[in-house]
Amino acid sequence: MRKIIVLSMISLDGVMQAPGGPGEDTSGGFKYGGWVAPYNDEVSGKLMQRLMKPSDLLLGRTTFEIWENYWPQHADHWPDINEVTKYVFSTTRKQSDWNASVFLNSVSEIESLKQSSGSDIQVWGSSKLIQLLLKNDLVDELWLMIHPLTLGGGKKLFKDGAIPAAFTLIESTATPGGVIIANYRRAGNVKTGTVGA
Repeated sequence: MRKIIVLSMISLDGVMQAPGGPGEDTSGGFKYGGWVAPYNDEVSGKLMQRLMKPSDLLLGRTTFEIWENYWPQHADHWPDINEVTKYVFSTTRKQSDWNASVFLNSVSEIESLKQSSGSDIQVWGSSKLIQLLLKNDLVDELWLMIHPLTLGGGKKLFKDGAIPAAFTLIESTATPGGVIIANYRRAGNVKTGTVGA
């Protein structure tokens, strides 16, 4: 069985929209594209290189369309991006000229992919897809890069529909710029109790 690992740059108020650049995703009138750039430093750069290891990808249609217009011409920054399999969750698209792109259109297809053999599957961006994965308990790990700012509006990582679930902190780093990078692994059901009892 393959692990599905969500990697997300988020603000303190949970916004994940358009971290990479001003024109990345302006839907809904979002005007803060590129909000992660002021926080880049050597520590976060080294960790990002580690996270961008060869791994199959699972992307929502919008993220995929942003990526297919960018990464084929910038693969020197992510050498394996053109070779790894890019699974795209979409009900409207069925093909792409970008090498190794495979289209899925149902939760059952994602479940079958997870049950197959192969490398871990990384999910970048793709807010609606992540919410669907969380709702169906298909996320094995989260890598959250929590940036020290609030954006007030925009697409959020946790919006509606995530099931109650517990996670264990596996690894964490705080960068000189104030970004907290935390790796959480799925750890069963939510437990409750009384504080101090």
